[in-house]
Amino acid sequence: MIEQAICDRLAQGLGKMQTSVTTYGGELDDDLGKIVRRLPAVWVTFGGITGTEPYSLSKRQWRTTGSFAVIAGDYSTRDEQTSRQGGPRYNEVGTYNLIYAIRRLLTGQDLGLKMNPLKPTRVRTLFNTRLEARAVSVFSLEFETVWLEESLPCGAWPEPCDDTGNREHLFTKYRGRLAEPAPDLLCVGLRYNRTGVDPADAPEDLVKLRDKTP
Repeated sequence: MIEQAICDRLAQGLGKMQTSVTTYGGELDDDLGKIVRRLPAVWVTFGGITGTEPYSLSKRQWRTTGSFAVIAGDYSTRDEQTSRQGGPRYNEVGTYNLIYAIRRLLTGQDLGLKMNPLKPTRVRTLFNTRLEARAVSVFSLEFETVWLEESLPCGAWPEPCDDTGNREHLFTKYRGRLAEPAPDLLCVGLRYNRTGVDPADAPEDLVKLRDKTP
């Protein structure tokens, strides 16, 4: 969800500084020469959970820190400097300009989700190389955010959930073990404690709410 929200914001904000903004699928693990024609391009990937701490034990909430990486690449037929700094031509964006634009668009944003605003961390070089007549530059930009996760009570199972937009629906969809339905509330017992009256002698009522479901 966060990964896709980052993609959507960058696709809108970067405009024609990029030819594509997609989730990362190992493109840079293949022959780099195959992706050069797609540059300048941006990929987004979830870097993992870097820490989890108790937030509210009474509410079974945990403060979770996650990292995300944005990979930005460009090339130039001129030289390595132009691939990084950009050039006079409209399509010579340069990775330094992409780095500035990406951090500008993402830093401090919560993307409309229940999480802390994104915090920028490291920027590091992945590639600064030359492929035949093209100089290629690729950087990784890292961001962190924090969100709250709620754990199940000890020994409990997830509740049945038919809402396909709710992550809890996973357990229903894939037929994991679910919590037993709560018993019907059929009646409520009332006891009237009065001053000077022994609790054992206090009057009581049993209010019937409805008949048991057959």
